[in-house]
Amino acid sequence: MTSLIKQEKFLLLSAVAAIGFHFAEHSLIASGQTVALMAAVLLIAVIVLASTRVAHHAEVLAHKVGDPYGTMILTLSAVAVEVIILAILMSHADSPTLVRDTIYSAVMLDINGILGLAALLGGLRHGEQPYNDNSGKTYGVMILTAMGISMIVPEFIPEAKWHYYSAFTILAMVALYGLFLRMQVGPHSYFFSYSYPKPKSTAPSVYGAQDEEPAKDNTTVSIVIILIGVVLIGVLAEYMSAFIDTGLEGTGSPPALMAVIVAAISAAPEILTALRAALRNRMQSVVNIAMGASLSTVILTVPVMEAIALYSGQPFVMAMSPVQTVMVAITLIAAAINLNDGETNAIEGMTHFVLFATFLMLTVLGL
Repeated sequence: MTSLIKQEKFLLLSAVAAIGFHFAEHSLIASGQTVALMAAVLLIAVIVLASTRVAHHAEVLAHKVGDPYGTMILTLSAVAVEVIILAILMSHADSPTLVRDTIYSAVMLDINGILGLAALLGGLRHGEQPYNDNSGKTYGVMILTAMGISMIVPEFIPEAKWHYYSAFTILAMVALYGLFLRMQVGPHSYFFSYSYPKPKSTAPSVYGAQDEEPAKDNTTVSIVIILIGVVLIGVLAEYMSAFIDTGLEGTGSPPALMAVIVAAISAAPEILTALRAALRNRMQSVVNIAMGASLSTVILTVPVMEAIALYSGQPFVMAMSPVQTVMVAITLIAAAINLNDGETNAIEGMTHFVLFATFLMLTVLGL
């Protein structure tokens, strides 16, 4: 028990923070904008720490089941965190573009940020890094289809008929993900795996710190801790929303800043996992994490949030802006070219990383 408490010190810190902010919320907000902003930054840091523990135990489960199930668990845990934070923020913030901007930010972060940086660093260390090109092609066409249906076509839907198309979008996303899931864990599971040569000596696991570490963790304990962590993240996000609203009021911050924060929180643990995999010359895990996270974000977040909109009767803007559409198009075209031959290199990684830098610049400019 003592060992478990020491391992889960970040979750204990999160629980203490949740209790503390419960009692101090109103007094901190009343203390002024600067204090509220500092509290928001502190909460973001605590949420990231809690999400790393959720990701760790998702990695434990992933290590036990292997690919493609492993990376699927990782991406689903990240999407769960994202959806919970989004749902809470949407209930407080009057921002009809928050969901759209968060999904867009997540795709930019996953494909251009995670995949780009991992391929760049991995390429500089190992040269060309092999993976199963079927995975890249499958992920790419699924992301293009899902984003086209849910974030481009809505631009042409009359406002009076939004609820009909919203219901259709939910059904389309569920159908797409249902078939994709059957492929990923069924007859086409080999699309998302790659047979690496066996190392001569025992090497650290791709999923966690060391191979022997996951073996010490109990599966039931991991599942329970994941659930506790997700609940804590939801509670902390509730307070974070209130502090950010107060802290950023009248500062002229970029409109999409909140969306970038949400995307970064959910992707933070995946970034570390993907970089470890790339540096160990396991690009298949990177492709599964980066592209799988992008697909899961679109195909799972959209129907949940659309269902909330239908239930509340309050639609939100899902159609991307012209700049966002162009950036997504360039990103997916670059990914289709780069992920077409079964090998990545530093040049391909650099192209995506430059696109990620462009996304950050556009965000700062408020575009």
